[in-house]
Amino acid sequence: MLTTATMRVRANFKDNTLLKLLIAAYIVVWAITAINPKFPADWRLENILVITFLPLLVLTYRYFPLSDLSYVVITLFMMLHAIGAHYTYAEVPFGFWLRDALSLSRNPFDRIVHFSFGLLMAYPVREIFLRVASSRGFWAYYLPLDVTLAFSAVYEIIEMIVAKIVSSDAGDAYLGTQGDVWDAQMDITCAAVGALICMITTAMMRKVFHKGTMILAGDKHTAE
Repeated sequence: MLTTATMRVRANFKDNTLLKLLIAAYIVVWAITAINPKFPADWRLENILVITFLPLLVLTYRYFPLSDLSYVVITLFMMLHAIGAHYTYAEVPFGFWLRDALSLSRNPFDRIVHFSFGLLMAYPVREIFLRVASSRGFWAYYLPLDVTLAFSAVYEIIEMIVAKIVSSDAGDAYLGTQGDVWDAQMDITCAAVGALICMITTAMMRKVFHKGTMILAGDKHTAE
């Protein structure tokens, strides 16, 4: 059974087949994308996120395990990030195909990943708020949106700082602005839209699930 944010979760890596499969799948994707990256200097910069984030997930699992669904969406986002790091976000082949197919002015893969950050990562953030701050109602949906948006903005600031410190070529590849002066603002907007869709979808699913539970309870009451 796939656990979700509203369920009680206990650390049980030994019997959690899904979590083992997620780890194996990510290792395979990361290993493949680590082979001969298009811009090695940029690949190293992009993997600062991996070096920082993944050990944190491992270290906190025993004391604060997330739900299966949260680990699924986190893994999906990290896979997208691994692909972007291999090619650089501005030169992912799928993005070029999408650009030509939709007659776009730029490779949109980086926009897709920023949108995916909001869409996929807002759910784990919501789970943390539910369990740590006992957020309920409006705040259980607004705060994850707000924090995800804040993380996106902080990431853009970090990108700027790193780009100024490293060599110009690696910095340009890392930023991936593709000549767009509003690139940072657009990236944050994409993340905000993704997080908003995530929270709206979560709220709708919660409503449907709650309604279904009430109907089942009513049927049981009638049967008794």
